[in-house]
Amino acid sequence: MKKYLFLFLAVAFTASCTHDTYVTANQSPEKREFRGAWIQCVNGQFLGMSTQQMQSTLSYQLDELQMDGVNAIIFQVRPECDALYQSNIEPWSRFLTTEQGRAPQPYWDPLAWMINEAHKRGMELHAWINPFRAKTKTTKQLSQSHIAKQHPEMVFAYDDQLILNPGQPEARDYICRVVDDIVSRYDIDGLHIDDYFYPYPAAGQKISDEKEYRMYGSGLSLNDWRRDNVNRFVKQLYETIHQRKPWVKFGVSPFGIYRNKKSAPTVGSETAGLQNYDDLYADVLMWVNNGWLDYCVPQLYWQMGHKTADYTTLIKWWNDHAANRPLYIGEDIERTTKFADLNNPNINQMNAKFNLHKQMKHVNGTVLWYAKAAVDNIGNYGQVLRKHYWRYPALQPLMPFIDKKGPKEPKKPKVLKMDNNQVLFWKAPKGKGWDEAACKYVVYCFEANEKIDLANPKKIVAITENTFYTLPKGRKGERLTYVVTAMDRMSNESKGLVKKVTLL
Repeated sequence: MKKYLFLFLAVAFTASCTHDTYVTANQSPEKREFRGAWIQCVNGQFLGMSTQQMQSTLSYQLDELQMDGVNAIIFQVRPECDALYQSNIEPWSRFLTTEQGRAPQPYWDPLAWMINEAHKRGMELHAWINPFRAKTKTTKQLSQSHIAKQHPEMVFAYDDQLILNPGQPEARDYICRVVDDIVSRYDIDGLHIDDYFYPYPAAGQKISDEKEYRMYGSGLSLNDWRRDNVNRFVKQLYETIHQRKPWVKFGVSPFGIYRNKKSAPTVGSETAGLQNYDDLYADVLMWVNNGWLDYCVPQLYWQMGHKTADYTTLIKWWNDHAANRPLYIGEDIERTTKFADLNNPNINQMNAKFNLHKQMKHVNGTVLWYAKAAVDNIGNYGQVLRKHYWRYPALQPLMPFIDKKGPKEPKKPKVLKMDNNQVLFWKAPKGKGWDEAACKYVVYCFEANEKIDLANPKKIVAITENTFYTLPKGRKGERLTYVVTAMDRMSNESKGLVKKVTLL
């Protein structure tokens, strides 16, 4: 994730919203909405931590994010052709153990641990990899098992980094082999890549791919050939994931500008910054329109009113042009809370941005950059999420292009008294295969005479993998109606199982 200073005007201002600013955005909470948060390692936040310290830190972050309403964690597991998981292909990451290739002691597998912890909290876990970056600027020593050591011909140097060469079919195949290994061995809900394809342009630097261009150019211009390399890779990666596990969602988080109108009068946005298509050779609209990804999260990290990359301009552009696949917006918490609302200098831009999301027909989610900023409650952002915008739970958006049929409803409800608590139990429905079996359940609670409305997320009291739910204490003799639905891998929901309860 890159934050370009040439597109950012720093100001010494932090404002927080007041309670009367939330009315518009909070009138009708969404039942289905992607509420993600990126947990990065490449910033070094875990360096030097023991296994216990890192697990404790991650547990705290997950607990806070759960209270903030987050329902999906995007966890960085491969920042530079390395691994925050057990791999026989790539070395352990130095961002985990301080030395590339050294296993954590005491031993643990962060990806496996995070999957379990996220699922316990009703969250999805998306494994986030940086596909082509082989070495960051700050890494000084590579393990002998690293791809750049094993196959130096597959990388090129650029701006103190090493980049896997997208122009080499072998490099593209290698990344897909790494991903297939992750998808096959781990129960992830998604595989996520961000904005690193060809490297971000740096003054005085040259991409060394002349040899590959001569071999594979096939009459294309250099720029079109580079775009074709990335297109081929994205399509191949999508197919690799879904051939292994059709339910694992493939998400891409591109840089926030596709093209400027000056470069592309018919399709460009009224912006003047770096461009996916022209500078990173990433034709994101082709991927969206061809269905080579399952969701798109453009990084709209700027403020409303930015002179060259206005947030309002960009969210409208993506809403208009990228609707062929689920569209979520990457939000920068620090910048959102640093800048004042254009119409009210006493508050920050959080409320205005959330209201704008509501107005966008094709925007159905948000991903927070980055998780720790929400956990640290910068600009009161986390508290506002949990008390207002994400106060009520939300299910994942549907993806009917993968699967649209829901599972059968749960069976045989009963309430038992256990250790001075009443516990609602049910039986899992029968279902064969990933597209029929129930993998989690939604529990709703209604007053005795209240109309059952499963479209109302305010009535959701639990999203759980368990086949039981401990009822909260209440007035003795109070009557309630509980409804339990089953969800499959793609969050398709069953009909409801109704159980009337009298509290003891």
